Amino acid sequence: MFKLAHLSDIHLGPLPEVRLRELLSKRITGYINWHRHRKINLDNGIIDALSSDMLAMKPDHIALSGDLVNLGLDREIEVAGLWLQSLGAPDYISVVPGNHDAYVRSSLRKACEAWGPYMRGDGDSGPVRPDSFPYLRIRGPIALIGLSSARATAPFMATGYFRERQARATAELLDRTREMGLFRVLMIHHPPIQGATHPHKRLFGITRFQKMVWEHGAELVLHGHTHLPTIHTIMGPGGARVPVVGVAAAGQAHGSAKPPAHYNLFHIDGEAGHWRVLLTRRGSIMPGGDVVELSRQWIIGSDGPDHLDR
Repeated sequence: MFKLAHLSDIHLGPLPEVRLRELLSKRITGYINWHRHRKINLDNGIIDALSSDMLAMKPDHIALSGDLVNLGLDREIEVAGLWLQSLGAPDYISVVPGNHDAYVRSSLRKACEAWGPYMRGDGDSGPVRPDSFPYLRIRGPIALIGLSSARATAPFMATGYFRERQARATAELLDRTREMGLFRVLMIHHPPIQGATHPHKRLFGITRFQKMVWEHGAELVLHGHTHLPTIHTIMGPGGARVPVVGVAAAGQAHGSAKPPAHYNLFHIDGEAGHWRVLLTRRGSIMPGGDVVELSRQWIIGSDGPDHLDR
């Protein structure tokens, strides 16, 4: 049995000191939004509590689906790198970037350089660049395939992109890992689901992504971006239903419009063709409260007891 933890949308704060020249771009709108909304709705204390609880659950691996930072500032990227180091070693944590990590044109390149060890495939030794995705990591019976939908966009836009080159490369990894009998997990920041978020935040390439899964298969898709604990499904080969699972923002405070912070914990058991996956969501039910189990449900298979050994 393999335990995979999933968290997303950390949005580490507070913002560092911002120089005027750094605001002469899309960042000016994000800076205003931070002071009007985001800094009120984020809680760094819950990030610490979630991280401690997650590590206490002793997951075999951690998947982090983007938006570690807010405005893509150099100092933010540096601090996020230190936070990742405090969470665990690069072999233990797989990261994909989000739109806030690519806030302006230079941000994603700098994030890839700073967080590269957490976004590098098995056996890869070169530098990680914005075009290095997808990457593949194999951990036990699990194949983790990291994708990037992150790209700098115009002000008031938070769209993502999944283009043909990445789809072709991902399809090859899906075929290879299917032949190995592995449980294939696709990690992407933007949800590959029509209507999952507002048009100005959507993923361009949803049809391409879903066609890829329909033709080549996958067992599970993880995403962030919406700050919502959702479960959708898309079709795989032979009518298989592939769960697409979102999660609340890891830094979301209580009392805002979005659900408070939590993380997902997947218990994955079985073998190719006979997988079982139990999803539990863990977070606090009140400000400053202990992190507890919020919900539990089977998302693949349901025979047997309502739990797996922890």
